[in-house]
Amino acid sequence: MREADSVSEIREADVSEAEIAVHWREEPRIDPPADFVAQATVRDRRLFATLSGNDFPEGFRSYADLLQWDHPYDQVLDQSNPPFYRWFSGGRLNASVNTIDRHLGSARDRVAYYFVPESESEPITALTYGELASRVNRLAGILRNRFGLAAGDRVTIHLPMVPELPIAMLACARLGVIHSVVFSGFSGKACGTRIVDSGSRLLLTMDGYSRNGQWLDHKIKADEAFEAAASSGVTLDGVAVFERYPGRYRSASPLRPGRDVALTPLLTHGSDHDIAPASLESNHGLFIMYSSGTTGQPKGCLHGIGGYLAWVTATSRYVLDLKPDDVYWCMADIGWITGHSYIVYGPLSIGATSVIYEGVPNFPDAGRPWRIAEKLGVRILHTSPTAIRALRREGADAPSRYHPPLRLLATVGEPIEPETWHWYYSEIGHGKAVVVDTYWQTETGGHLLATLPGIEPMKPGSAGPALPGIEAAIYDETGNRLKPGAKRAGILVIERPWPGLMLGIWNDPERFRATYFEPLRRGAHKDRWLYCTHDAATQSSDGYFRILGRTDDVINVAGHRLGSKEIESAALNVAAVAEAAVIPFPDPVKGHLPLLFVATKPGTASPKGVARSVERAVIEAIGPIARPKAVLVVEDLPKTRSGKIMRRVLRAIATGGDPGDTTTLANPESVEAIRKEVGRSL
Repeated sequence: MREADSVSEIREADVSEAEIAVHWREEPRIDPPADFVAQATVRDRRLFATLSGNDFPEGFRSYADLLQWDHPYDQVLDQSNPPFYRWFSGGRLNASVNTIDRHLGSARDRVAYYFVPESESEPITALTYGELASRVNRLAGILRNRFGLAAGDRVTIHLPMVPELPIAMLACARLGVIHSVVFSGFSGKACGTRIVDSGSRLLLTMDGYSRNGQWLDHKIKADEAFEAAASSGVTLDGVAVFERYPGRYRSASPLRPGRDVALTPLLTHGSDHDIAPASLESNHGLFIMYSSGTTGQPKGCLHGIGGYLAWVTATSRYVLDLKPDDVYWCMADIGWITGHSYIVYGPLSIGATSVIYEGVPNFPDAGRPWRIAEKLGVRILHTSPTAIRALRREGADAPSRYHPPLRLLATVGEPIEPETWHWYYSEIGHGKAVVVDTYWQTETGGHLLATLPGIEPMKPGSAGPALPGIEAAIYDETGNRLKPGAKRAGILVIERPWPGLMLGIWNDPERFRATYFEPLRRGAHKDRWLYCTHDAATQSSDGYFRILGRTDDVINVAGHRLGSKEIESAALNVAAVAEAAVIPFPDPVKGHLPLLFVATKPGTASPKGVARSVERAVIEAIGPIARPKAVLVVEDLPKTRSGKIMRRVLRAIATGGDPGDTTTLANPESVEAIRKEVGRSL
């Protein structure tokens, strides 16, 4: 595909349906700061050689060596039943031992978590590894003795961002109970659906919590979840309820005798302090993480212990450069896979100190994250491009007032466009901290693409090359492997298994096989098991990958397949624009046209002027083929409470469809405002 300035000259016949147009200009690479390189965990490339080629899979013994094993494994990788790969088979271990017990000799008094309440009037509390061990053991005793839970049982955890959430996860892990954490922003009905699918015996919840300056009654969702599960034939053994402020139950929903169990008295007066950890086979289930379920039935991604824990420990060390003496803050929610891997299991396995923050990052103002980071001495910050854009929108000058000792800035969750990347690098990192743009999925357990920050240059807009041991490539829709630098995009594919890959989809092995491995098993690849990410991407001649969005987010304009992310990136080049989202809008001639929604920064006076500027920016960056049908300027875009822009809601509003349940959005009021703007503009 030719460059953006000549896109308008390309005839429709010249564009293959297998192509996705790529128009972002290549950004120059930026070397990591010398001070960072001097202390980096990885400073040479030998790690790549030990995990690929003829050394695969034996090289992954070095990852297994990062863990403490009760019994050695028999085989590094069991490939006897592809694609159901099993790592370190025969080995036995326990996740809570690897994240807590093994640190108690030398680091009992080291802080495992700083808990930051949303209200700045409440003190920050510190939970040491010794205290974490005590609380995990006490809860594990209650789960075992009061509820009769044992290895292989399932428990659903519906908790906000409080220390009780990782404590509940680790108590389950200690017993070999498979936990299924449901994001606290999900409704009781959504929680009930996951209880049914997992066959959980117990629901762990809390009376309420603070968010955005408001007290949210959370226990009422447990009532709804219990009833929703019961109506589908699954009756829980009980509902165990934490109190946000122990001894002060604050929910309007009373505890129901015979069903609900108050945990505060049991935890306060319990006598179980040392629960022997279950010694479990490496491929025993650790947790089920459900996809968000915005389309279709949610998929229960089942991750095992050994391979997953080895992968998140290694990537925490090598990609995030996390060390035991670091204070690290991942701003994700533990209810998502990022929180599982890089707030709980990875950092605790390293023995580092993490931050758990109860509320939203911009409450009471956009300076709150930087105050927290400065006060706690945060060295590594891990957040999403959505959060970065929101903080920039609401307080672009706030970072200059605070000086946390940041040395690494990581991003996760979606591609970060160059314009936002440069602000993150210059304003948050002050040009002294390295930026690591990571790509991965719930299914992959941990990072797949990223720069190893001590040896590889940064490139704004690109996630980086594949990590050691990850054999990544781009395939077109006919199954042909594209060479790096082909200037064509296709589907990102991983050609070999890796330890972090999920064991399968809970109770649906055929869906696992069909979704991720069957799409490319044809022709020359009929005997190969290639993992299909279903993400559109391109690879530059230097090996760096750029993620363009989900393949179903591609907008087909008269045969030209335009990646949604590049259109949004062009819109964000307009100074007044804080956030952008594009959807395909039906067109009788061209099939679809891009329809752009943009939210502006405070103080923007002329919506019409912004719309004209955005249209020009898109045409200049991509070409007339990408001219939007319209640019709708709105006050806010509909987002989940984790910050994800809900493009399906925008599409439903624009096309007159049903946007579904919007009550779980962080800003449900935005829906009606956007509906009115659509009515005026289309």
